[in-house]
Amino acid sequence: MSNVEEAPTEIRCQAEKSASPGVEIITPHRVPLGGGLEVRRTLPRHTRSMIGAWCFADHYGPHDVSAGGGGMNVPPHPHTGLQTVSWLFEGVVEHRDSLGTHALVRPGELNLMTGGHGICHSEVSAPGTAVLHGVQLWVALPDAHRDAPANFEHHTPPVVEIDGAAVRVLLGELAGERSPVPTFSPLLGAELVLPPGARLRLPVDPGHEHGVLVDSGTLELAGHPVARGELGFVAAGPAGLELANPTGTDVRVVLLGGAPFTEDIVMWWNFIGRGHDEIAAFREEWQRQSERFGRVQGYTGGPAWLPAPPLPETRIRPRARP
Repeated sequence: MSNVEEAPTEIRCQAEKSASPGVEIITPHRVPLGGGLEVRRTLPRHTRSMIGAWCFADHYGPHDVSAGGGGMNVPPHPHTGLQTVSWLFEGVVEHRDSLGTHALVRPGELNLMTGGHGICHSEVSAPGTAVLHGVQLWVALPDAHRDAPANFEHHTPPVVEIDGAAVRVLLGELAGERSPVPTFSPLLGAELVLPPGARLRLPVDPGHEHGVLVDSGTLELAGHPVARGELGFVAAGPAGLELANPTGTDVRVVLLGGAPFTEDIVMWWNFIGRGHDEIAAFREEWQRQSERFGRVQGYTGGPAWLPAPPLPETRIRPRARP
């Protein structure tokens, strides 16, 4: 889901736990989004704002939404300068956007939307959905492509086996499996399910930094435990990630990777830009419903569009790097 906080701000949280000189454990910040939904946010954090171009990671569920009014219902809202990556473990979400796309987001299927110059979309729990469980991820577009035309991609990655682990490659390449979905910077995104007792050394690009977000169970990353909801970070350098499941049940994780992103970005609400004034201009265009963002057709779940929150009283600053 997108960022529907009513007062989005720069995150100022506790320092992350350092598991070792090579592993950093990022603990989630819980964010209520209304309607009974709460997400566990590991990106951005005060001390770790990005992993490659991955700049936003919300992990949610499993939420029982079978009771009346407890599902997802996000009216049309805007994006600029980024791509959204939707990945579900359970449930179905109906997506509509200003390109005319009408798609169902299902478990095991990648839906990637390019905001670029500007787009708007709505997200609603599909009828019959009893449980919502998944991740919502954002990718910052590099300066050369941040004004790219809006686009929508759908891909169902096959399940491949790596040392007993079931792997789906959403974006990029891992262990010889390559996603056909194009990206604007070197990226890796994958889901891994490790059976009980599994141990593997996963070959990765040593020029990339990596994060392992644990959805279920407890993972060992380079010998250090990463609990459910936490994200284990490894800086660029290693040519492999040591993963192990010491438990008696499956462990499911989402692996994020990419070349370090060296550009300063400003990120507020659902916009990514390069300065406060640009963000303010995006907000003003959305508030007057300019053609930059277009219109969503067919959404009937509530207000025709979601107004932007007020800008903060201070100027928005670039997100800090470690």
